Amino acid sequence: MQSNQIKNIINKLEDILPISKIFFKLVLYFPIPMKEIGKIWMNGKLVPFKDAKVHVLTHALHYSTSIFEGIRCYNTPKGSAIFRLEEHVDRLFNSAKLYSMKMQYSKKEITDAIIKTVKDNGLKECYIRPLAYYGFGTMGLTPTPNKVDVSIACWEWNMGEGKAGKFSGAKCKVSSWIKIDSRSQPMQAKAASNYANAALARVEALENGYDEAIMLNINGKVAEGSAENIFIVKDNTIQTPPLSAGGLEGITRDSVIQIIEENGGYVIERDLERGDLYSADEIFMTGTAAEVKSVTQIDKVIIGNAKMGKTTKELQKLFSDVTMGKDERFLPWLTFI
Repeated sequence: MQSNQIKNIINKLEDILPISKIFFKLVLYFPIPMKEIGKIWMNGKLVPFKDAKVHVLTHALHYSTSIFEGIRCYNTPKGSAIFRLEEHVDRLFNSAKLYSMKMQYSKKEITDAIIKTVKDNGLKECYIRPLAYYGFGTMGLTPTPNKVDVSIACWEWNMGEGKAGKFSGAKCKVSSWIKIDSRSQPMQAKAASNYANAALARVEALENGYDEAIMLNINGKVAEGSAENIFIVKDNTIQTPPLSAGGLEGITRDSVIQIIEENGGYVIERDLERGDLYSADEIFMTGTAAEVKSVTQIDKVIIGNAKMGKTTKELQKLFSDVTMGKDERFLPWLTFI
């Protein structure tokens, strides 16, 4: 069924059913429910999926005082391997520092717990979600009297939100929502509170018939997508916003830059204007879910020839070779389990 047909059905059903537009579209676009199977690691113990619960007065539930990571485990020809596990755990602990979280587990304990959780669930390929959050104890704005709880979940990977742009180009909308400024919140922390801002941008884009949002910072410069870093290709030069523009220090972003450099190329980091997006020859985004995905439309402007560009296609292949363990130069990035 074509996307236009889907949208027509949505519009008709919205006139009939007493259901919010946002909820209905999310259900239709991402219909695969999470399977309640396997176990989740919670504060040192593996518990059945259905029993992994928190109290309704958990501090993080009320004040978004949590930090997390998104990690991929790939089914390679040499066995299942977690991609850049060390770097993800390092970033989790850096985020914890920025939110004054006293982690009750060491980096090694969290690393071992991630591996144990994946093994116990028997998944050859999966998405992994470590989460640290201020738990139940005292209620009020100040989080620090509460203990920091940690959970690690993993589930079978499906492309879901990362699908748009993997095969044909994604259509993106420059959001009316401004990226949170780093003077308001630490944008280099992968914190749940940052993603409330991103969720507003993502839903706005979907509501307007696009696949993804692109966010500008308070100065009108390009920051990132709702959950991905962004690159443009202009006159065979690859460019990306500096981290000072407000984007997350993405591990996939760093991976792609290193891959480009190892293959004889280079990336220029500079502030990008909205016009730089419109005039680009190619645009691609990077992220744990997205990996490397193509963008062929920004607002109503077609990028390039409206097809995935040569550079993007090459990077998809190079990145896939790395995650599949086919490029020996990057084997240290894989933790085989």
